[in-house]
Amino acid sequence: MNIITSAKEMQSLVSEIRTSGKSIGFVPTMGYLHEGHQKLLNEARSHHDIVVLSIFVNPLQFGPNEDFDRYPRDIERDEKIAKEAGVDYIFYPTVQEMYPNDMSVKVMVTDRTDVLCGKSRPGHFDGVATVLTKLFHIVMPHKAYFGLKDAQQVAVVEGLVRDFNFPLEIVPVETVREEDGLAKSSRNVYLSEKERFEAKELYQSLLKGKELIENGEHNPAKVMEAVRKHIQEHTSGEIDYVEIYSYPELKKLEELKGKIILAIAVKFTKARLIDNVIINV
Repeated sequence: MNIITSAKEMQSLVSEIRTSGKSIGFVPTMGYLHEGHQKLLNEARSHHDIVVLSIFVNPLQFGPNEDFDRYPRDIERDEKIAKEAGVDYIFYPTVQEMYPNDMSVKVMVTDRTDVLCGKSRPGHFDGVATVLTKLFHIVMPHKAYFGLKDAQQVAVVEGLVRDFNFPLEIVPVETVREEDGLAKSSRNVYLSEKERFEAKELYQSLLKGKELIENGEHNPAKVMEAVRKHIQEHTSGEIDYVEIYSYPELKKLEELKGKIILAIAVKFTKARLIDNVIINV
């Protein structure tokens, strides 16, 4: 396994790999890898000759009051996990390497962003789309793997690839969970012992909503109210949102039908956790 810090070197390397006829699977991350990332890497490893992992905490997707400086980083631990997963190359650039000059062109996401996390984080997905545009050009993968825990991000990235005709395929991968159902997240380390015990109820609230839908409830308001009530009764967290939309379009629904997403975000003392289930009604 090799670590590459230069964009030009990474580009040159993958150009040679593609010329040789080998396929490249790509997993873009902000590091502090957990089992969710490992699942993405395992998926890429099982389908490609070469696996590239990027580790870059992207400042463009953090708002002024968000946790860029506090975001957990542990490159030695990440290297160990990547090696165990069979990664061939880690692309590990600095901020200066990725953004050496003031940007003269910006990527602006105009759809699928005014709901869920995008509603309270203006500009967040512009930052995601910008860095992924750069990473896709640098790594030139055949397929890129993303976790469905952040299903809104997957929807935005699929739109980016479609609209800009990137010659690659986005592969969504199911959320990896703890034994009690809590979605794996780098931010789980910020939960207190009491909050960690409560956090398992987030997934339970989603399962309650899913069960209601599967039993014939087609009124979005009733499903969202049941989910909200469960979170309020079983946790001390502050609900940011409980929402239902069509997926991946992320449009409001008067009646539940087709492919939908039931998504939540809950703020604890030092961590904001998100989760979702995607259901075919």
